Amino acid sequence: MARTPLLSTRVLLVCAAIGVATGILGGIAGWITPVVIAGLPIVYGLVLGVHVLPGIIAQEVLRLPWVALMAHLLAALVASATSPQWTLRYLGTAVLFGGIQELVAALTRYRSWQAWRFFVSALVIGVVIAVAVFFAAHLSVLSPALQIAYLVIAVLAPVAWTAVGLWVGTGLRRAGVVRTGRR
Repeated sequence: MARTPLLSTRVLLVCAAIGVATGILGGIAGWITPVVIAGLPIVYGLVLGVHVLPGIIAQEVLRLPWVALMAHLLAALVASATSPQWTLRYLGTAVLFGGIQELVAALTRYRSWQAWRFFVSALVIGVVIAVAVFFAAHLSVLSPALQIAYLVIAVLAPVAWTAVGLWVGTGLRRAGVVRTGRR
């Protein structure tokens, strides 16, 4: 009996479609990043949070191992084509965010697909974003109130984008994008 590969052509095509759609959003985020950081850096978490979408949508639609990382890498390539100045950051973000999403799914042995699991990965990503950008963008020069606002936005933005990703993924599942995908 022939064994079906984990990343079949069907799975790769679904990841590619998700990667293209979310990669375009990532490219747009790349172009507005300098404006946001220069004008209103405390909301940068909202811009960066869009990068959780590829993995969330792929995992919700396909419910298989490695699809978050695959969708993230494809989205990073598409985003790099639209805003090449951020290529290394897109690839790093893809590995980091996709890796966190895969790790959380692996901890549940890829058997738990309830919303809470997606939101756990979003909170972890939010904390990573908050800490990294706080130091990289020198946000310590802001007033304490703005620092707190930044931290709250940076942690909660991936949670909000995760809710959007779950909504899109659920809609795609209901539309029949995938006949089976459960392990």
